[in-house]
Amino acid sequence: MILKHLDLKSNIEGLVTNCYIIEDEVTKETMVIDPAGEVDKIIELLDILGSNLKYIYLTHCHVDHIGAVNALRESKGGKILIYLDEAEGLENPEINLSGVLTSMPISIEPDARVNEADVLHIGEQEFKVIHTPGHTKGSSSLYCEKEGFVFSGDTLFKESWGRTDLPTSSFKDVISSITNKLLTLPSDTFVYPGHGSPTKIVDEAPIYLKLTAGRD
Repeated sequence: MILKHLDLKSNIEGLVTNCYIIEDEVTKETMVIDPAGEVDKIIELLDILGSNLKYIYLTHCHVDHIGAVNALRESKGGKILIYLDEAEGLENPEINLSGVLTSMPISIEPDARVNEADVLHIGEQEFKVIHTPGHTKGSSSLYCEKEGFVFSGDTLFKESWGRTDLPTSSFKDVISSITNKLLTLPSDTFVYPGHGSPTKIVDEAPIYLKLTAGRD
């Protein structure tokens, strides 16, 4: 399996988003996670890899994660996937913030809506969908048990978590998603977030143990 990372300028000035590309070396099946912008960079890398784009996976609907979706699909095909509770926001510029934070509202209709515990296949690799609400109500993460990593979107960052002052967000839910779902993954699991540097579950667990200490 090939895993590539791109730092992409999003539609929000000054905000860089992590975009991930996973390719099966045998079948060339490929998934792009959160194509935030700069579609030419994504297409260039896909061409170098000789990729057959199967999925465009969106961890959530916010504008800084979806800016290159339409252009990428037009150029390379691929099915747009998002968690079922997040599809409404993907189509609504007020909820995905493109109509609030930029001058170019974006509305995207996904090709399919995924659900908790769905499994996506890229070649022989399996990626399990984990519903991780909080940053948005339909935020999701993708876990690859075989390779030992999870794509956490804007739910879990290195030593932090996603904002909860936005439409459909909830501080209670994001902390619950982290403590009850992501931190239950094996401690040596690598975490690839939507922004910033990678981390590991073992390094994040102490933060949330302190945060939730004394709670029932």
